[in-house]
Amino acid sequence: MRRRVTFSRNATLSLSRTCQCYCKYCAFATHKAHLYAPDEVDAQLEQAVRRRAKELLILTGERPEVDPQVAARLREYGHEDFTSYVVWACERALERGLLPHTNLGVLSREDLARLREVTASQGLMLESISERLMQTVHAGSPTKHPARRLETIRAAGELKIPFTSGILVGIGETEEERIASLEALAAVHAEHGHLQEVILQNFVPHERYYGREPAEIADAAARRYWTTGIGEQPDLPLPAWACEVTIEDMVRLVGEARRLLPGVGIQVPPNLADWWPELVRAGATDLGGLSANGDHISPEHPFPSPTQVRRRLERDGVALTERLCVYPRYIDAEWVSQGVLDTIRQAYWSFIPRRGSGRTEAPFAINAGLVGPAVERARHGGALSREELTALFAETRPEAVEAIRVAADELRAELAGETVTFVVNRNINMSNVCTVGCAFCGFGQGRRSPEAYDVSREDFVTRVEEAVAFGATELCMQSGIHPAWGLEDYLGWLRLAKAVAPQLHLHAYSPMEIAHMCDISGLPPAEVFAQLAAAGLGSTPGTAAEVLHDGVRERISPNKLPVARWVEIIEASHRAGLRSTSTVMFGHIEEPWELAEHLRVVRELQERTGGITEFVPLSFIPFHTLLGRTHGIEELSREENLKHTAVFRLGGTLMEENISRLAGSYHGVRLEPGDLAAAAHRAGRPAAERTTLYDLRAHYPVGVLPESDLDLEAVGAAALAPVAA
Repeated sequence: MRRRVTFSRNATLSLSRTCQCYCKYCAFATHKAHLYAPDEVDAQLEQAVRRRAKELLILTGERPEVDPQVAARLREYGHEDFTSYVVWACERALERGLLPHTNLGVLSREDLARLREVTASQGLMLESISERLMQTVHAGSPTKHPARRLETIRAAGELKIPFTSGILVGIGETEEERIASLEALAAVHAEHGHLQEVILQNFVPHERYYGREPAEIADAAARRYWTTGIGEQPDLPLPAWACEVTIEDMVRLVGEARRLLPGVGIQVPPNLADWWPELVRAGATDLGGLSANGDHISPEHPFPSPTQVRRRLERDGVALTERLCVYPRYIDAEWVSQGVLDTIRQAYWSFIPRRGSGRTEAPFAINAGLVGPAVERARHGGALSREELTALFAETRPEAVEAIRVAADELRAELAGETVTFVVNRNINMSNVCTVGCAFCGFGQGRRSPEAYDVSREDFVTRVEEAVAFGATELCMQSGIHPAWGLEDYLGWLRLAKAVAPQLHLHAYSPMEIAHMCDISGLPPAEVFAQLAAAGLGSTPGTAAEVLHDGVRERISPNKLPVARWVEIIEASHRAGLRSTSTVMFGHIEEPWELAEHLRVVRELQERTGGITEFVPLSFIPFHTLLGRTHGIEELSREENLKHTAVFRLGGTLMEENISRLAGSYHGVRLEPGDLAAAAHRAGRPAAERTTLYDLRAHYPVGVLPESDLDLEAVGAAALAPVAA
């Protein structure tokens, strides 16, 4: 799977800096009375909302109520202790749709439990397992004893709290002690499985902020950096008790963390050293909270903005994806309280993993007991109900998923035989200018975007000629919804292609483009298709389908044509004698019952017209899309992809394009015919080249490959059987 790095869009609330500890490296803590008043908390929360934060990071000193003035203020505000006040602040955050993550230092089991009811996650840095440091940097700080901190981390695991911990590197520890600290965290995690991420934080020297508020310094630094890209980080000498940390040290630590804590996020701060891209290359997976109001612990070291980070990572081919403060695998009732889950479902439903967790309410109960009978009925050609299809899409039991896959393969053998077919084609996207603005698309651009393009007639002709020289039989033509094009422009591209290569089959224009032609010309679909066919159109791509459920379409692309209009366009294509494909884009925010509805719509359409040649399942590519970046959507696993493909086969009805590549696909822009035939041969099956409408042109038994040596962007696409005729 493609490399991706996550981050949380957060804002920081330093509720109190009063602390009972005297750590020598800390510039955050104060031993004077410090506590935000309730009205100040509300003002901070409103700022966080305006800055589009999803996470509220609540930082505090350890046990600030040890200060008599702080204790008195807490009583004045109606709270018996500091934890009560934090709970109140978390409740106020949840009311605004902010998810609290608290880092309050060493806490009792009881306080952890109180906070669990109002937090999405909690955290406590182990810092170091070394007791020796209690005599140096941690002198006078009893709660920095590693045993005390491990006790809190372990209690969080017993309470099933999604937890963040980590180590502080460069405070005088040895490399052996760093590894021992990671081993201690790994041991606790092995007991309870609650560590969602481990932070590898390098120490940087701080000046003291006497008479100044670190939060204000951090906010100003962040505003300046996010606006101008210019940061002014201080360069201070290391204290005598510190030790130098090199990039080589950090790279080794990333490797050790990966080895000791497989499956746990490895976070590196991107504001404390310029080496964070190298740590990402070494295997770090997370950049933490890119706080809009800065780093209150290191206030003169602002975090880069998500845009700045994304642009830097793109140079290394790494995608940046937003997450919540609670990692996806912990978003369920076992780990998160009901009140917090309600906020996630209301405000951030798309971040909830697709495992029947209630991102949206099902119209009926999902019945796993339907799976076995449904598989048997589908194996013998029976139509499946929406309840049965939903159960198949939602299935997670390995043995049941394997039964689904076996049945689908048996049905494939019966309906389509052993031969795997492919078509040699070329995709030409005449323009990527588009007015629709789909959240899942990495292809479309605004007309004034520097990435926008319009292909010239000369370049178009060259590409068509290259396709012919390569041996292509099909030209696939699609574009964005161009605001300056009329019907005659679309007809002109077809006529030009036919004039250059009359032998090529023109597979062109999505239902969205056809609907646009109808809108701008005022003509009904039948007349538009008649003119397109006269200009050379041979068949219609059944794209723009995504998921044929209006609820899904409204969430991912509210400007796209509704389901009824998509069906109307495809039916008109079939009535005009032009066959079509049919697609589905799955693995984003859709639910099993919504995919079941998609299959119902396609199956009934095919029963009416018989005009669909193939069903094309496309798994969502999240990496360079708005939906993937801002909705926490992870790439579908290989296993889930195979399961969905098997269910699509059993559900009734099965090929590639340039738009997936621009969304971040890592499979490239082209597969040679030899590559496709070889893939079929590795599965022990013969291959054959076909035309768009499934006439076979050449057969390649196992061991025999087609010859091809021209370097073009032609792309062959291996298809399973066409829809049952």
